[in-house]
Amino acid sequence: MPTEAQSAWRTIRVAPQPTGFGAEITGVDLSRPLATDALAEVKAAWAQHSVVVFPGQPLTLDQLEAFTLQMGAFGDDPYVKPMEGHPNVLEVRREPDEKVTPFGGNWHSDWSFQARPPAATILRSETIPPVGGDTLYCDAASAYEALPQATKDKLAPLRAVHSASRAYGPQSAYSRELHLRAMPIIVSPEADKTYVHPLVRTHPVTGRKALFVSPVYTVGIEGMAPNDADPLLAELHRHLVQDQFIYRHHWTPGMVVIWDNRCTMHNALGGYDGHRRVMHRTTVAGEAPV
Repeated sequence: MPTEAQSAWRTIRVAPQPTGFGAEITGVDLSRPLATDALAEVKAAWAQHSVVVFPGQPLTLDQLEAFTLQMGAFGDDPYVKPMEGHPNVLEVRREPDEKVTPFGGNWHSDWSFQARPPAATILRSETIPPVGGDTLYCDAASAYEALPQATKDKLAPLRAVHSASRAYGPQSAYSRELHLRAMPIIVSPEADKTYVHPLVRTHPVTGRKALFVSPVYTVGIEGMAPNDADPLLAELHRHLVQDQFIYRHHWTPGMVVIWDNRCTMHNALGGYDGHRRVMHRTTVAGEAPV
């Protein structure tokens, strides 16, 4: 990666992707509390690039939790049982003999079905397979900005309906696969609840607008019949995942990645059948989308 002009950063080094979506941050040690200036720069780089990568950060679970709290309060993770002794850490695990789709293996923004979806997800790699296992990230802000003005005007008043029903409800895909997965996923009727958010949301830090819809959790548009809503959502999903809006991330052991759920989607790829993959995940509480 090219290095961003260091005049912009006093305490960290930032190497952005060519599009500016996604960046690598070095020059910090996340195992210890960040100094005020360094933490402010990390947050600024995250706001600017949406997905930031910290290589060579083999944190313990306690250190991962401590770093998460520097970014903000813990979010609520409702449908996966947390790790023993670490109520805010989820272990994203797939064993070599599993044949089902990887956890998170469809485009989504984490927990968008909540009244206050998480601002950030933090993922730390523990065991990385020798093949596959990349994560795709989608720049939902640039995707919105690329839309014709007439389309932006059409979308402006719309509110999307979000639900966890397709993933975690009693009739969901996960409900039929619990015995096939190593992860302790929780299926609940609570997942059938719906929450309504602006289809286009404004980032509270940058002020940029972004499409806030995903194939997994967006189940409709308020006040619109399914025959009209479904084709519109499908059109937006196709637009979002065009190559020019995608950053493909390749993991290495001991890596920490933070992404902004307010302006991105992500998709965990497979391709590593026969190998174990273990990640540790926390979320940072967010605000009601506006």
